[in-house]
Amino acid sequence: MSGCRYFVCPVEFNSNSNRFQVDCEPSELFSPQDYTLPSVLESFTEWTTVRLYPFQIHSIALSSFASIMGPFGGFFASGSKRAFKIKDFANTIPGHGGIMDRFDCQYLMATFVNVYIASFISKVIQQLLALSIDQQLHIFNSLKAHLTEKGFLPALEDVMA
Repeated sequence: MSGCRYFVCPVEFNSNSNRFQVDCEPSELFSPQDYTLPSVLESFTEWTTVRLYPFQIHSIALSSFASIMGPFGGFFASGSKRAFKIKDFANTIPGHGGIMDRFDCQYLMATFVNVYIASFISKVIQQLLALSIDQQLHIFNSLKAHLTEKGFLPALEDVMA
Protein backbone atom coordinates (compact mmCIF):
# COMPACT_ATOMS: atom_id res chain seq x y z
CA MET A 1 0.00 0.00 0.00
CA SER A 2 2.90 2.37 0.57
CA GLY A 3 3.64 2.25 -3.15
CA CYS A 4 0.35 4.05 -3.78
CA ARG A 5 0.56 7.82 -3.18
CA TYR A 6 -3.03 7.91 -2.02
CA PHE A 7 -2.05 6.08 1.18
CA VAL A 8 1.12 8.06 2.00
CA CYS A 9 0.30 11.61 0.91
CA PRO A 10 -2.38 13.99 2.16
CA VAL A 11 -5.49 14.06 0.03
CA GLU A 12 -6.62 17.60 -0.81
CA PHE A 13 -9.76 18.86 -2.47
CA ASN A 14 -9.18 20.98 -5.57
CA SER A 15 -12.15 23.35 -5.86
CA ASN A 16 -11.24 24.33 -9.44
CA SER A 17 -11.56 20.80 -10.79
CA ASN A 18 -14.04 19.72 -8.09
CA ARG A 19 -11.92 16.61 -7.41
CA PHE A 20 -9.67 15.22 -4.75
CA GLN A 21 -5.98 15.20 -5.64
CA VAL A 22 -2.87 13.64 -4.23
CA ASP A 23 0.26 15.56 -5.03
CA CYS A 24 3.37 15.17 -2.88
CA GLU A 25 6.77 13.56 -2.74
CA PRO A 26 6.48 10.61 -0.31
CA SER A 27 8.59 10.73 2.84
CA GLU A 28 11.67 8.52 3.19
CA LEU A 29 9.58 6.41 5.59
CA PHE A 30 7.82 5.11 2.48
CA SER A 31 10.96 4.32 0.46
CA PRO A 32 12.37 0.81 0.82
CA GLN A 33 15.84 0.55 2.37
CA ASP A 34 18.26 -2.31 2.92
CA TYR A 35 18.91 -3.37 6.52
CA THR A 36 21.56 -5.79 7.77
CA LEU A 37 20.14 -8.61 9.84
CA PRO A 38 21.62 -9.50 13.24
CA SER A 39 23.75 -12.63 13.17
CA VAL A 40 21.17 -14.56 15.23
CA LEU A 41 18.50 -14.04 12.58
CA GLU A 42 21.02 -14.51 9.80
CA SER A 43 21.69 -18.10 10.93
CA PHE A 44 17.95 -18.93 10.78
CA THR A 45 17.05 -17.20 7.53
CA GLU A 46 20.38 -17.43 5.65
CA TRP A 47 19.81 -13.79 4.58
CA THR A 48 22.36 -11.09 5.31
CA THR A 49 20.15 -8.14 4.42
CA VAL A 50 16.45 -7.47 4.17
CA ARG A 51 14.65 -4.71 2.24
CA LEU A 52 12.00 -2.95 4.34
CA TYR A 53 10.23 0.36 4.61
CA PRO A 54 11.49 2.18 7.74
CA PHE A 55 8.01 2.33 9.29
CA GLN A 56 7.80 -1.47 9.08
CA ILE A 57 10.46 -1.85 11.77
CA HIS A 58 8.15 -0.21 14.30
CA SER A 59 5.19 -2.15 12.91
CA ILE A 60 7.06 -5.42 13.49
CA ALA A 61 7.79 -4.49 17.11
CA LEU A 62 4.21 -3.45 17.83
CA SER A 63 2.59 -6.39 16.04
CA SER A 64 4.93 -8.89 17.72
CA PHE A 65 4.01 -7.55 21.14
CA ALA A 66 0.31 -7.49 20.24
CA SER A 67 0.25 -11.09 19.04
CA ILE A 68 2.37 -12.49 21.88
CA MET A 69 1.39 -10.39 24.89
CA GLY A 70 -2.00 -8.97 23.89
CA PRO A 71 -3.99 -12.07 24.91
CA PHE A 72 -2.58 -11.78 28.43
CA GLY A 73 -4.72 -8.67 28.86
CA GLY A 74 -7.69 -11.03 29.05
CA PHE A 75 -5.95 -13.05 31.76
CA PHE A 76 -5.19 -9.89 33.76
CA ALA A 77 -8.82 -8.75 33.44
CA SER A 78 -10.08 -12.18 34.53
CA GLY A 79 -7.70 -12.13 37.49
CA SER A 80 -8.89 -8.71 38.59
CA LYS A 81 -12.54 -9.79 38.27
CA ARG A 82 -11.86 -12.90 40.36
CA ALA A 83 -10.07 -10.80 42.97
CA PHE A 84 -13.19 -8.61 43.32
CA LYS A 85 -15.52 -11.65 43.01
CA ILE A 86 -17.47 -10.30 40.03
CA LYS A 87 -18.44 -12.19 36.88
CA ASP A 88 -18.61 -9.30 34.41
CA PHE A 89 -17.47 -5.69 34.49
CA ALA A 90 -20.96 -4.56 33.43
CA ASN A 91 -24.14 -5.86 31.78
CA THR A 92 -24.28 -3.62 28.69
CA ILE A 93 -23.74 -6.61 26.39
CA PRO A 94 -25.80 -9.52 27.80
CA GLY A 95 -23.80 -12.74 27.96
CA HIS A 96 -20.56 -10.98 27.05
CA GLY A 97 -19.96 -8.77 30.04
CA GLY A 98 -19.48 -5.08 29.69
CA ILE A 99 -17.54 -2.98 27.24
CA MET A 100 -14.44 -3.53 29.39
CA ASP A 101 -14.68 -7.29 28.77
CA ARG A 102 -14.48 -6.69 25.00
CA PHE A 103 -11.43 -4.44 25.21
CA ASP A 104 -9.30 -6.01 27.93
CA CYS A 105 -6.46 -6.82 25.51
CA GLN A 106 -6.46 -3.30 24.14
CA TYR A 107 -5.69 -1.81 27.55
CA LEU A 108 -2.46 -3.79 27.79
CA MET A 109 -1.61 -2.94 24.18
CA ALA A 110 -2.32 0.77 24.66
CA THR A 111 0.01 0.84 27.65
CA PHE A 112 2.77 -0.82 25.62
CA VAL A 113 2.31 1.56 22.68
CA ASN A 114 2.50 4.54 25.02
CA VAL A 115 5.71 3.25 26.63
CA TYR A 116 7.18 2.31 23.23
CA ILE A 117 6.55 5.73 21.72
CA ALA A 118 7.72 7.58 24.83
CA SER A 119 10.90 5.47 24.96
CA PHE A 120 11.60 5.92 21.26
CA ILE A 121 11.07 9.67 21.34
CA SER A 122 13.17 10.11 24.51
CA LYS A 123 15.97 8.03 22.94
CA VAL A 124 16.00 10.26 19.85
CA ILE A 125 16.11 13.37 22.04
CA GLN A 126 18.96 11.89 24.12
CA GLN A 127 20.90 11.18 20.94
CA LEU A 128 20.33 14.73 19.71
CA LEU A 129 21.45 16.24 23.01
CA ALA A 130 24.61 14.14 22.95
CA LEU A 131 25.71 15.83 19.71
CA SER A 132 28.00 18.84 19.69
CA ILE A 133 26.46 22.32 19.49
CA ASP A 134 27.55 22.66 15.85
CA GLN A 135 25.87 19.37 14.94
CA GLN A 136 22.69 20.36 16.82
CA LEU A 137 22.58 23.69 14.99
CA HIS A 138 23.08 21.92 11.66
CA ILE A 139 20.14 19.60 12.40
CA PHE A 140 18.04 22.55 13.59
CA ASN A 141 18.77 24.57 10.44
CA SER A 142 18.10 21.56 8.22
CA LEU A 143 14.74 20.91 9.91
CA LYS A 144 13.84 24.59 9.75
CA ALA A 145 14.67 24.76 6.02
CA HIS A 146 12.70 21.58 5.35
CA LEU A 147 9.64 22.78 7.30
CA THR A 148 9.80 26.19 5.64
CA GLU A 149 10.05 24.57 2.19
CA LYS A 150 7.00 22.39 2.93
CA GLY A 151 5.05 25.43 4.11
CA PHE A 152 4.74 24.42 7.77
CA LEU A 153 6.85 27.39 8.94
CA PRO A 154 6.67 30.90 7.54
CA ALA A 155 9.72 32.16 5.66
CA LEU A 156 11.97 34.64 7.48
CA GLU A 157 10.80 37.46 5.19
CA ASP A 158 7.17 36.76 6.16
CA VAL A 159 8.00 36.91 9.87
CA MET A 160 9.89 40.23 9.57
CA ALA A 161 7.04 41.90 7.62
